[in-house]
Amino acid sequence: MILREFLYVDTDKVRALLAQLDGGIAEESRETERKERRTTVGPRSAAQHLQGTGSESYTNKSLGDALFPMLEEALESELLLHDISDDASEVDLWQTGELKIKYPPGSLVRLTAPGSLFDTRYAASAFASFGHVNVGLQGIGVSPSNGPQGTGKGKQSQQRPKPATKDERGIVQLEDAIPDFPEVGGTDGNTLRSFVRISKGVFTPGLHINLTPASGSLVSARLQEGRQYLDTEAEILFARYGTEAHVWTLVGSIGSYGTEETELPDMNFYRADGSIDRGRFAEAMNAQMRNLGRIGFIDLPQHPGFSLIPFAVYRTIPRGAELVQARL
Repeated sequence: MILREFLYVDTDKVRALLAQLDGGIAEESRETERKERRTTVGPRSAAQHLQGTGSESYTNKSLGDALFPMLEEALESELLLHDISDDASEVDLWQTGELKIKYPPGSLVRLTAPGSLFDTRYAASAFASFGHVNVGLQGIGVSPSNGPQGTGKGKQSQQRPKPATKDERGIVQLEDAIPDFPEVGGTDGNTLRSFVRISKGVFTPGLHINLTPASGSLVSARLQEGRQYLDTEAEILFARYGTEAHVWTLVGSIGSYGTEETELPDMNFYRADGSIDRGRFAEAMNAQMRNLGRIGFIDLPQHPGFSLIPFAVYRTIPRGAELVQARL
């Protein structure tokens, strides 16, 4: 039996697939037992002895952690789930495009590989904390780069936190939480705010998991909030798992592969009468976005990688014997 530590489970998708495979999901069990013994003496109307016993047990429970393993086993038994961990670790299969041919979009796959979490909101929060610490240190007369600069009231900071601004929709931007602070190692508040602005384009704010099964490849999945297990704040998740890579297992369906187009799209979407062809216009705009995704400027899969629509994300809990073997 495999013990799994789940980071994420999309219970809605898991239930929907199980219902299609098994015709429904049993989440209620009821067991009834009754024994009866009857003794009659003399005429029926004279005396009767009746002894009966009965019991009923009723359980109504959510399958919880057992729900996804049931789906995983059912998909494997139907030969619908493909473990691509070995294939994805081969650089040649990515470069030749054989992986895409073997596992086209829509394929149900399981991939185990090193991967890390990323959330632009957490990056902005961490940078803001760094900035506030530096502002605070300067306020008490300490320079992070040069050591103590003396104490006393005469060393108060001249820097002030950057006031939060709002865009045209009245939304406060993530980067505005980062204050201005004295340059530390070539980094200042403006530099960190620029990094957050770039992050917002490359990875739309939200929790992402990025697997790198082979050099130059990236398999990315956006973990939707409000699903089972993913019900905590980003700060807590990063405090638990950190920012370094761990070996994770993703199970889901392949969404799309990064585009191989290298030429800019044709923006001619007009008809002969001067009207706009809506279909050609949509494709022209999509081609523009694919090009931006190709160079990594927006949150789309980048060639040769692909996006994964996750059903579950977990890591395997090693047993005692496995730990001993790993130490050896």
